[in-house]
Amino acid sequence: MIKITPIPEPAPQVVPRQLLYLSVAAALITILVKFTAYVVSNSVGLLTDALESVVNLVAALIALWAVSLANKPEDDQHAYGHSKAEYFASGAEGVLIILAAGGSLYATLDRIFTPHELTDVYLGIVCSTAAAILNGIVAWRLLQAGKQFHSIALRADAHHLFTDMWTSIGVILGLLVVSCTGILWLDPLIAGFISVNIGRTGFLILKESSMGLLDAALPPREQALVREVLQSHESADVSFHAVRTRVAGYRRFVSFHVLVPGAWTIQAGHDLCEDIETALLRALPGSKIFTHLEPRDDPRSFHDQALDRSV
Repeated sequence: MIKITPIPEPAPQVVPRQLLYLSVAAALITILVKFTAYVVSNSVGLLTDALESVVNLVAALIALWAVSLANKPEDDQHAYGHSKAEYFASGAEGVLIILAAGGSLYATLDRIFTPHELTDVYLGIVCSTAAAILNGIVAWRLLQAGKQFHSIALRADAHHLFTDMWTSIGVILGLLVVSCTGILWLDPLIAGFISVNIGRTGFLILKESSMGLLDAALPPREQALVREVLQSHESADVSFHAVRTRVAGYRRFVSFHVLVPGAWTIQAGHDLCEDIETALLRALPGSKIFTHLEPRDDPRSFHDQALDRSV
């Protein structure tokens, strides 16, 4: 008997929405703190950091809308639910991050050619450090929840906040170097490197969102669970093909054809399918399972076996 280790069952989806309220609040606080840091220091690095927090606020609001929509139950117009709304949120966040990186890079290039004296550097560093700590705490909590609830919107928001945190750390290090050496062009140079890294993060988030909208298969670990369940039910009389999986936000879909001897009764075939579906739901809680029973001695049952590519 194959031992199957199930994945954790998703909890009610109200929690991610509450966490996104926390993300919105954190963005408002960091905007105030970082713009204060920029005003007192006149550092383009801190300006870049502050602009990213504005993007954080917009992204958190979009994610809040998307998660609220994704949590709505199925209806007549959306029989498979609304969970793909999260991909639009993460995609929008990826675009916003790239735009923020472009704007920051433009400001950086201007300061490279026209350097400005920095003013109260250490007060700016204190403000930026406080904002980085807040972003790190919120990002860690969002990332944990994103993994628990299979929410791409939460994960995207978490990665964005982590990027913001590392941006702040990079700016702080840059300001310390400038204050020790007096080389003004180091501030925009470091800000430029940070802008490029921000753009890279936005591209990766946008790529993941696009894959979700294209009906990507389940992650490898979950596909392995599907294979284990099916293998545990295979026998001389029972086989499977046309196995397909799909992930849409926190929802997972699995469909496959069950081939059994044509002499079996409908009840026997139905009981087998029920057993398999129950085993799959134990391994992948909350999934939608679709089975199609076919007689293995009918040649027409094998016309669609070429579709067996997902698992």
